[in-house]
Amino acid sequence: MRANYKDLVLESIESRKDRFIEISDTIWNYAELGLREFKSSKLLANELLANGFDVKMGVAGMPTAFVATWGRGKPVIGIMGEYDALPGLSQKVVPWKEPLKPGAPGHGCGHNIHGTSGLAAALTVKEAMQRHNIGGTVKFFGTPAEENFSGKVYMVRDGLFDSVDAVISHHPFDMNSASLMSSLVVKSVRFHFYGVASHAAASPEEGRSALDAVELMNVGVNYLREHVIQEARIHYIVEKGGEQPNIVPDYARSWYYVRAPKVDQVEKVYEKVLNVAKGAELMTGTKLKVELIDAMYDVIPNRPIAEKVVENMRDVGVPPLTNKEKKFAEEIAKTIPREVKDNRLKKSKRPGWESLLEKFVDDEIPDPWGDGEYVMGSTDVGDVSWKAPALEFNTAAWVLGTSFHSWQSTAQSGSPLAHRSLIFAAKVMALTVLDLMTDQDLLERAKEDHRRRLRGRTYKPLIPPDHKPPVDFWES
Repeated sequence: MRANYKDLVLESIESRKDRFIEISDTIWNYAELGLREFKSSKLLANELLANGFDVKMGVAGMPTAFVATWGRGKPVIGIMGEYDALPGLSQKVVPWKEPLKPGAPGHGCGHNIHGTSGLAAALTVKEAMQRHNIGGTVKFFGTPAEENFSGKVYMVRDGLFDSVDAVISHHPFDMNSASLMSSLVVKSVRFHFYGVASHAAASPEEGRSALDAVELMNVGVNYLREHVIQEARIHYIVEKGGEQPNIVPDYARSWYYVRAPKVDQVEKVYEKVLNVAKGAELMTGTKLKVELIDAMYDVIPNRPIAEKVVENMRDVGVPPLTNKEKKFAEEIAKTIPREVKDNRLKKSKRPGWESLLEKFVDDEIPDPWGDGEYVMGSTDVGDVSWKAPALEFNTAAWVLGTSFHSWQSTAQSGSPLAHRSLIFAAKVMALTVLDLMTDQDLLERAKEDHRRRLRGRTYKPLIPPDHKPPVDFWES
C-alpha cells in the first residue's frame, strides 16, 4: 500500500504546487499579526472547506483559530499550521534590507510557509485516504499567534487535541532536520505601574512616577541575573513610559518573558522577578498590576516519528537548487557575517556541522540529534506535545546562518527558496501522516516513547481556566 500512496503523494503535490505556492505568497503579503490573521486563516480554511473538510472557525476563543476535519474513526492524526507575522519586519523579496512598508509586519519566521505546507499535506492525505480506502481521521489545526500569544495553548486547554493519536508540524529553517531537542518553558507577563501625575519641575514632590517603578524593576531584575540558573533567560521591553518630560508619568508598563528548561524552574525565577516588581512598587509609592499574557511548556520530543520523518526526507530527496535560487542564496549569504554563520552552526549541536561551513543552503539530511538537549527558545508546540506524540520538523527555506526574525528570513520566506522548501516539506509531511495511519507498529512505538518521556507526569495548563486569549492586545 505504501508504494501506492507514495506515488500519489508525490504526483498530487507536484500537480498542485503552483496553487500551494500562490497561497503561501498570498499569506506572506498579508503579513497579519497574531490574533489578527483574519485573511490568512480564512484563505486556509476556505481551501479546506472547498476540498470537503468540515471546518469549525473561531475555536478556543480566538476568531482566527480553526479545526478542519476529514474522515472517521481512529487513528486521528493532526497536522498543525501557523500563519502569523511579526511586527516591524516588513521586507521586499530582495537580498538587501528594504521594507515593503516601513514599520509594518513581515513573515520573519516563515509562517506563511508553515500554514501552507500543513494545508498541502492535509489535502493530499485526504486524497490518498479516499483513493486507497485508508481508515482514520485527519485534522488540520489552524493555530494563530504562535509568535506572541501561544494560540495552541488555548486550543490544548480547551480540549481540541484530546482525541489525537499523533501530531505533525513543519517549520521553515536554515537546515533540514527532525530534531530531538526540547525547548524552554516560558511565562509572558506585563507589569503595569500606576502613579500620580504632577508637574515635574514645579511640584515633583507631589508626583509618584510609574516610570521610576519600571526602571527600578528593570535594574533589580538585571542584578537578579547573577542569582538564577545558567539556563534561565529573562528579557523585557518598556511598552509605555510617559507622555513628555515635564509630566511625572502616572502610568508605565513593561513586558517580560521568563524562560527556563522546566516548569518548576520558571516558576522559581518568576517568583523572584515578581518580588523585584513588588519592591519597585514599594520604593516608588505606586500601585502594581500584574497581567499574565501567556505561558507554555517545553517540547516532549519523539524519536520514532523523527526517524520516520528523516526516512521520508531521504526517500523524497532534497530538491536541487535552480540557477535562480542559487543566485539569490549567494546574494543573501553575503549579508550574513561569517562569524555569525559559524556561531549558529556550532550552537545547533548538529553532528558534522562543519560540513556546512562552505555551503549556502543545506543539502544534507542528518539523523535525528539532540536528545536531552534543548533550544534556547520556546514554542506552543510544547503544550501539544504533552498531550500526544508530536514532532515539528524543519526544511531549509533560508540560507545557512540566517537568523529567525530578521529581514533576511522575511525576504527568503517569500522567495523561490521558500517555494522549494514548502513543496519538499509538504511531501514529507503527507507521507509521514499516512505512515502513522497505516503502520500500527509505528504509531504504538511513538506512543510508547511519549509515555516514557512523560514519566507519569500529567499536563496542567499554565494559564488559568478563565484566562482568555488577548484578542484586543494590539489595541491596548
